[in-house]
Amino acid sequence: MNTRRRSTPGWLRALPLLAIAASSCLQLQSDEDKQAYAEQQLMARHDALMARMHELYQLRQQLAKVPDTAAAGRQRRSLLAADNAMMSWMHQYRKPADTVRHERVMAYFQRQQHQIDSVGVLMQQSIDSAQALLGSAAKPTASSR
Repeated sequence: MNTRRRSTPGWLRALPLLAIAASSCLQLQSDEDKQAYAEQQLMARHDALMARMHELYQLRQQLAKVPDTAAAGRQRRSLLAADNAMMSWMHQYRKPADTVRHERVMAYFQRQQHQIDSVGVLMQQSIDSAQALLGSAAKPTASSR
């Protein structure tokens, strides 16, 4: 009978130690690093949404060419509201001063992240609704054939 044990490779035995070391490094992150990361995430979301602002404008222009119905008017106003929400967010955003306590800075970035995420939801909903309306307006109805 073979009583030789299989040994666990060294790298596999080291995984728990690496996990502990990695979590320790994260805990050693400075308050400034945490604040910089929170602001970076916030600005990345802002930049991604800004890249879609032209889409709002184009859809408003396309909706201006369809028959003026209540639905088309509603969609134009929805697109304009999304545009205004982004402009309002940018107008009110202010990076906290370096003298503000870490907890307050992090709370501010969290609130701002929530607000910019809400702008993103509004943008996506208005874009989806406008595209759906434009898609249905482009298809001939049974009565128009």
